[in-house]
Amino acid sequence: DVLLFLLLLYSAFPAQEKRIHHHADLSDHVHDDAHGFQYDHEAFLGKEEAKTFDQLTPEESKDRLGKIVDRIDTDKDGYISHAELHYWIKHRQRRYIEENVNKHWKDYDKNQDGKIGWEEYKNTTYGYYLDEEFDDVEDKATYKSMLTRDERRFKIADRDGDGIATREEFTAFLHPEEFDYMKDVIVQETVEDIDKNGDGKINLEEYIGDMYTPENGEHEPDWVQTERKHFSEFRDTNKNGYLDADEVAQWILPGEVDHADNEAKHLIHETDTDKDEKITKEEILANWNMFVGSQATNYGEDLTKRHDEL
Repeated sequence: DVLLFLLLLYSAFPAQEKRIHHHADLSDHVHDDAHGFQYDHEAFLGKEEAKTFDQLTPEESKDRLGKIVDRIDTDKDGYISHAELHYWIKHRQRRYIEENVNKHWKDYDKNQDGKIGWEEYKNTTYGYYLDEEFDDVEDKATYKSMLTRDERRFKIADRDGDGIATREEFTAFLHPEEFDYMKDVIVQETVEDIDKNGDGKINLEEYIGDMYTPENGEHEPDWVQTERKHFSEFRDTNKNGYLDADEVAQWILPGEVDHADNEAKHLIHETDTDKDEKITKEEILANWNMFVGSQATNYGEDLTKRHDEL
């Protein structure tokens, strides 16, 4: 029972598996073409669809990609323009969020009234362990703080304050990075995650400790030294040795970066052989493994990883 509860609990936190960043990037993978195209695949296809392509043969992947290109070319002129590709990538990302919300909606809307009340969500996620005061769970404090955090986030997402989330409000609860009115709670949760001594702000050691844990006798890598400089030179704008909520907001909410626009430019730049700033189906299929994965690219990336580990 406890194991089942833990599985339910972890599956109930799609938005909390990692720290939230406002207007999240298109993929959790680092965008580094030299080490594979996972970022591009997830950006172009959406996260879930990218996984299905990884199970296909190269021939099947190319065939499906060709059909996708026909859908992207909305004016049917035989070219994919920047505007068409930009629209497609934005649409895929929105679809990923919609599918994610739909999946969880079914779990929580138990009475199928098209709304999810806080009590409904709380009981489904934490179940009868609430009555037991979490006595069955080893790490009681963790779950209590998760419940408190969830309740606060739910209440902020619930704009009209009726204790019931519409689909839009539930989307804001699961994906607060997509909603401007959720900015403050994103900052608050980030500070709470990193602030280990509970003084409500982030010092240099907490900032570094969130990214890097030294091994015994290990020399601190260059990138950590760079982050130390970033903290003092850029992040800590008032130079008092701490990051307060406003400084954290400037760090994690860095204005409006249109990742879909950047990715569309990147894909066109990399595949547009005649440099006319639009791409044909032939140009895309000649570079198919940049857009979609397959069993072969997966196998190749596994080999590269294994070689790197050796």
